[in-house]
Amino acid sequence: MAERTATYFISDLHLGAGYIPDRIAHERKIVEWLRAIAPTAKTLYLLGDILDYWYEYRTVVPRGYVRFFGALAELADQGTEIVWLKGNHDIWIFDYLPKEIGLTIADGILRREIDGRVFVMEHGDGIGEPRRLYRAMRRLFRNRIAQKLYSAIHPRWTVGFAHRWSRHSRLHSPMKQSTVLEDTDPMVRFADRYQKEHGHVDYFVFGHRHILVDRKTGNGSRLIVLGDGFRLMSYGVWDGDKFELKSME
Repeated sequence: MAERTATYFISDLHLGAGYIPDRIAHERKIVEWLRAIAPTAKTLYLLGDILDYWYEYRTVVPRGYVRFFGALAELADQGTEIVWLKGNHDIWIFDYLPKEIGLTIADGILRREIDGRVFVMEHGDGIGEPRRLYRAMRRLFRNRIAQKLYSAIHPRWTVGFAHRWSRHSRLHSPMKQSTVLEDTDPMVRFADRYQKEHGHVDYFVFGHRHILVDRKTGNGSRLIVLGDGFRLMSYGVWDGDKFELKSME
């Protein structure tokens, strides 16, 4: 068996999304990838929007994702560390997945030292989203009182509404194709500001934008945007020496 020395990064799978033509085939493709990386995966970072919608009640969880959750559990059981950073679509993960699978949940900016290099990660909506209404909604969705009120609504209403909203948003917000982030982009500004306040970072890794980016920022660091796992089928891998963006296909 190969030695587990690689660290993998993936974001924006949007499993279960209504705009994905064959959701089961998509889930199977992701599971194939998880099993393919299992022999070498030391750590797997899931950088948000892994599920298109998820709300976890105290004693009930949504249906679906059985193959995906099973593959994650297999990875965890084999010794791979799994860290799931919340995105804007999977905000409402609480304690079910950490307890059942054995993964770690992070919300917001995560700083880790990996093989002697400093990585700073975030889904991307928390540091590079300029829309005021979006930022206000992000705060509301994380408010504990609002979450309790939402949980009182029967899932027959909330699940369908959430998927319709997601589908409408995707249809009316075409995904950009550019692989360039200008110096004025909020993600680039965040990286520059963060290093001024906290010192050197080797890699900033984000999702959310659904584009592939690998560019230099100030102080010799690199800024990575991972693309997505339903259209581009892309991911990142760090082998202890270099970071590469790759495709499942």
